[in-house]
Amino acid sequence: MSLKTLIIFFFLVTIKLTAQDIAVIQYGGGGDWYSNPTALSNLIKFCNEELKTTINTKPKVVSPNSIDIFDYPFLHMTGHGNVFFTQEESENLRNYLLSGGFIHIDDNYGMDEYLRKELIKIFPNKELIELSKNHPIFKNPYNFPQGLPKIHEHDKNRPQAFGIFEENRLLVLYTFESDLGDGWENPEIHNDSQETRLKALQMGANIINYVFKN
Repeated sequence: MSLKTLIIFFFLVTIKLTAQDIAVIQYGGGGDWYSNPTALSNLIKFCNEELKTTINTKPKVVSPNSIDIFDYPFLHMTGHGNVFFTQEESENLRNYLLSGGFIHIDDNYGMDEYLRKELIKIFPNKELIELSKNHPIFKNPYNFPQGLPKIHEHDKNRPQAFGIFEENRLLVLYTFESDLGDGWENPEIHNDSQETRLKALQMGANIINYVFKN
């Protein structure tokens, strides 16, 4: 481990002892990283009420090449289109993740083909692995016996949750064909039923609980 990585590791561990905040990744490539503008605030409010977390309800926006990402144990990323990371951004994200950070990527429909190429830049020797229905992230505090729930229909494909791991630690969670973020949005935006929104919020709460309790 390089000196730079070691310094970052101890810096992040110190932050994680007290931090319970989330930031949104402002990635390049032209994709709408800013989509679902009400989603995270609604999810955070739900978690603060139901899980007694103390997360800032106004998530910060961070660049993937900024040292500011190390202030946040949880990064979120979404969008519909192109994603691009420079080599500097890829290295910074790799150091962040290997030092204890976590990224949840929620495909808002259309980012899959671009995202997979960019994840290879971050971890050339790692693959996305589909999480089984028995993974702990589907168990607590809300039980999803069938795994990732379907929130919005796009291509009639089943919802899938993929992960990138370092040993047994989940570094990256990629939710595909589920569109959790749409279910977190204000109810009038997508006109989802209360049952659908609750399902999306509960799955989001499981993700946050998994990151902050592990």
